[in-house]
Amino acid sequence: MIMLTPLATLAFLTVLWLVNVAAADMLDQGIGKIVAALRGRSMLASAPGIRPIAVRVSQRSRPRPALHAQPRLRAAA
Repeated sequence: MIMLTPLATLAFLTVLWLVNVAAADMLDQGIGKIVAALRGRSMLASAPGIRPIAVRVSQRSRPRPALHAQPRLRAAA
């Protein structure tokens, strides 16, 4: 029972160290995007091999017929 405390502390510190390493790795990968955003540039726009795709959006909407509750549907609710 006496040796349990140092082992638990060691396990806790190991997990804390691994979380710190993972967070540092994520921050290291994303720091370029953060700096580019602060400078007003987009990393996606300057990335090689990525081209914008033209998309056509229609503004017309089709009117749908109004849905009316039928007596048999009211009874089911």
